[in-house]
Amino acid sequence: MVTDPIADFLTRIRNAQMAQHRIVEIPASNLKKRITEILYDQGYILKYKFEDDTKQGLIKIALKYDPNTKQPAIRSLERISRPGLRQYAKPAEIKRVSNGLGIAILSTSKGVLTDKQAKANNVGGEVLCAIS
Repeated sequence: MVTDPIADFLTRIRNAQMAQHRIVEIPASNLKKRITEILYDQGYILKYKFEDDTKQGLIKIALKYDPNTKQPAIRSLERISRPGLRQYAKPAEIKRVSNGLGIAILSTSKGVLTDKQAKANNVGGEVLCAIS
């Protein structure tokens, strides 16, 4: 049993990139689906596909690599808020990731948003993870 599904999601992507895999399969949830959509919109992954099965469904993610150097597009995945220590931030307190080159993903009252979207909507929330 996984006690932190977001950390498991990030770890599966991190491990697949270290092993140079093209596709990673992750058990689905609504929060993981929204994080996957954000990763796609921000250009960190090539494609994604949500598949339904008899249980909870799967998310298939096609990972993105630099064609010349074979380096993954995602340099770092870091879990910020965790079950033992939740991290919340007001709109003015949301920190920039990698000097503005990365993104932070927040769970807000308006849904799961990036740090820039949360600041634009003037909402704070739980800082789930940082990606650069």
